[in-house]
Amino acid sequence: MIKAVIFDLDGVLVTTDELHFSAWKRLAEELGITGFTKADNARQRGVSRMASLEVVLEKTERKFSDEEKLALAEKKNDMYVKSLESLDKSAVLDGVFDFITYLRNNQIKTAVGSASKNTPVILKKTNLADKFDAVSCGLDTQKSKPDPEVFLIAAKKLGIEPSECVVIEDSDAGIEAAKTGGMYAVAVGEAEHNKKADISVSSIGSLNRIIEVFGR
Repeated sequence: MIKAVIFDLDGVLVTTDELHFSAWKRLAEELGITGFTKADNARQRGVSRMASLEVVLEKTERKFSDEEKLALAEKKNDMYVKSLESLDKSAVLDGVFDFITYLRNNQIKTAVGSASKNTPVILKKTNLADKFDAVSCGLDTQKSKPDPEVFLIAAKKLGIEPSECVVIEDSDAGIEAAKTGGMYAVAVGEAEHNKKADISVSSIGSLNRIIEVFGR
């Protein structure tokens, strides 16, 4: 029986992947790293800002102190936040608004569980801010996926038991986090073929009968 659905943000609700990739690639080039690719960017999916930075820095033999790493992560975030100025409702993926309406009409609570500290800004700029009963993001957490902390905080904010929550994720780290946290997991997009997920769909637009799948 389910009482809540917890959504990852990037790649599930909205698409800001290109903005992230551009910011990380620009930072890499400023560090003299020319081999940062979209395959590297895919490895950053669902993990924290500092873990994402390590994906970039493993491509150079230069050593950085913790203070320097923090400064680099902040610099990338500044680039990314500036790029969000152009973000609007068009960044919301197909089927998202209809699916959220379906859930709310059936008294299923909704939440966001994302590693991004920019989650509140993104939700506001894409007209999604009022669509969720709770938001758990990088501002709330100390551990990144595959640790389940971000989803467990979301469930706590909702007042719902983890076993009554479904997580929708597009990253392998997110699927693992959901299962470790005792929740159902729906894999979409890049994680569609993850065998740990309870079900897999190509997009949220394909997931319009979730109550029948997991029960009430």
